[in-house]
Amino acid sequence: MRAANLLRYLLLAVSLFVASTAYAVEPSEMLADQKLEARARVISAGLRCLVCQNQSIDDSNAPLAKDLRVIVRERLVAGDSDDAVRDYLVARYGEFILLKPPLNTGTILLWTATPAILAAALIVVFLRRRRPVRELADELTPEEARKLAELLEKREK
Repeated sequence: MRAANLLRYLLLAVSLFVASTAYAVEPSEMLADQKLEARARVISAGLRCLVCQNQSIDDSNAPLAKDLRVIVRERLVAGDSDDAVRDYLVARYGEFILLKPPLNTGTILLWTATPAILAAALIVVFLRRRRPVRELADELTPEEARKLAELLEKREK
């Protein structure tokens, strides 16, 4: 009984994974020329759906994604290169449309800002953590200072 349930869950997980990799490209959108269609798939796999945001236009069922897939195919049929198609869409929608934006000043700032802020926060926390014990020792009565010294001595041993 337990093995049967495990098998059911495994089959469910596999079917969900397989279903998630299905393309949203409709047969009416596909080009007759297989080479152009393959190029369109490669390009659209690298373009972000502006509605879904974490899906490529190749995977998205959103109407805007369909429109973008059609534009990609129209540009390829018109004779544009892959880079020209990407440049056209970036000019219209900005670099946000690219799932993997190029490395430039803006993206370097995005990638380095978070680790820099985290490092600064850790330094501040570390410095503040050490400071209160010293300041506290100045405000203690002689009795409290003696007890604190004993506790710190035991802690160091």
